[in-house]
Formats: sequence, structure tokens, C-alpha cells
Amino acid sequence: MVSDSGASFFKGMLLGSISCVLITLFGQINIPHEGKIQDHEHHHLRAPNREDFLKMSEVQRMELSKSIRVYCIILGESNYESYRSILKDTWTKHCDKAEFYSSKNSCLFNTETNDMWLQMRETYKYVFEKYGYDYNWFFLARPTTFAVIENLKYFLFKKNATQPFYLGHTIKSGDLEYVAMEGGIVLSMESMKRLNRVLNSENCEDQSILWKLSEDRQLAICLKYAGVLAENAEDSEGRHVFNTEPIVHLIKEAMSNNPQQVVKGCCSDMAITFNGLTPRKMEVMMYGVYRLRAFGHHFNDALVFLPPNGSEND
Repeated sequence: MVSDSGASFFKGMLLGSISCVLITLFGQINIPHEGKIQDHEHHHLRAPNREDFLKMSEVQRMELSKSIRVYCIILGESNYESYRSILKDTWTKHCDKAEFYSSKNSCLFNTETNDMWLQMRETYKYVFEKYGYDYNWFFLARPTTFAVIENLKYFLFKKNATQPFYLGHTIKSGDLEYVAMEGGIVLSMESMKRLNRVLNSENCEDQSILWKLSEDRQLAICLKYAGVLAENAEDSEGRHVFNTEPIVHLIKEAMSNNPQQVVKGCCSDMAITFNGLTPRKMEVMMYGVYRLRAFGHHFNDALVFLPPNGSEND
């Protein structure tokens, strides 16, 4: 028979072992990466100032607007197929090229699957192999996301696509900092190159242990091995430009938290994305962003992005 002291000893050993496992799982994980990276403390990338554009000639501005080429990836589960037509008719027309990927209709997946990390990996591989050198920026979004591509291009004005940019709305989870899929994810050409080099390695396999990790967290882990770290995108006043919620929710929050300055407290004038929209709400957003005009008002934008071919005033 085991004495009381012996039982206590074994209980202590058991609890210690469990604690050790939990600490290992949830503690800090040092992930090696390619090349040397300086200490990174949640970079805040700001949109450029309007004065930067005014110093340029009109010819330079036009050339610049043509040089920023964005490939849009709409990645969704099979139950989002109903969004395909509305996305085609609304904001995706403003991408230099946009394509919809899902397990239901894509030849990239052998079987219909809702494993979003698998879908994301295979999609990024395919896009890089086919378009990796045709575009300098790659924007990935959910079907429920509405994006203002002109504002994205404006934000990217002073960013060099040959540098490893991975930006959007960042969230910190323990030691991991990642860009939330709900707000959209932007990768530069260089980041796509680095990602492609490690996608087939064991470092980019499913990292889930006790529960399923979301695809945006898995991407952050994979990119970290490639030496690419998350960057939070903000306007000149420090407000998010990639929004993970619908504009209605953000307005309600502003009305509750700062009723004296609802508009300023809600959203950036240069907002790039809003998430959680139904197809009908996307049509409303399209009207408000591209079609509604204040007669006689001249915005005098310093940088002009030409409308897509075939668009009807949008």
C-alpha cells in the first residue's frame, strides 16, 4: 500500500508533468527564419501623406498608378458560392485581376474540403506559379469582404514590393502576431516568393495540436519561418484601414464610445476593407463608394487610378 506521503509525491509528479506539457504548448516558441531580422515590435505601417504626391509631376503620378498591380484572391468555403456573381459585379472589377477559389469548383483540390489552411496553401502555390511575376501585390479576402482597391493602391504607394511585406489588420495571440483573414491579407511579390519556398516544408504543415488553428494563424507561422512578419496597416492618424467588421457595427461602436465624434471615431477616410457583408449590402457599399457624387465638389485627388474597362460609372 502506498503511504500518504508517497501518494502526494506521485500527485505532485503528475501535476508537474501536466504543467510542463501545457507550458510547452502555450509558451513562447522560437521559430527560426531565413536571413537576419531585426527585433520586431508590431510595426505600424502608415498611409503616405498627400504632399508626397503633390511633389510629383502628373506624368509621374500616372506612371505610378499603372505600376501598382494587384491580384485579388477570393478564397471561400463551398457554401459561399452564392457570392461569386455579386463579387464579379462589384469591387473585384477594380483589381488588376481577380479570381474566386473554393473547393467546390477549383481543380486545385482533389476532393471537396472545408480545410481552409489546405485551401489557402494550395491556392497560394497555384497563384505564385501562374502569376507570381505578373503582379507586385497579392490581396487575399473572404467572399464576405468588401474592398476599395484604389485605397489599397494608395496605401501601397511608398511600399516596395521587392521587400517582404505581409500586412493588414494584425492581432496578437500569445507570441504569435498574425494578420486577420477577416480584414484581408496583403503579400508583396517578395513575400510570395519566400512563402512559395517553404510551403512544401514540414514547417508549413498543419500546426494544430489541441484544437484546430485558423488558416490566418497557420499562415503567420509559415511566413515567420520564411522571415516575413505581420505589419499593421493604419492611416496617418493611426486608425485601422483593414476592418474586420461591417461598417454598421463600427458606427454603432463609435456612437456608444464616442458620440461626439461618430464619423472620426468610426472609420478611416482611407479605409480599405470591411467584412461581414451580405450580397445586398455589397451593392449598397458599391453605390456609396463609387456611384454617389456630391455635385460640384472636386476632391482634387493627387493620385488617379483609372476605372476598369467596361465599368458603368463604378
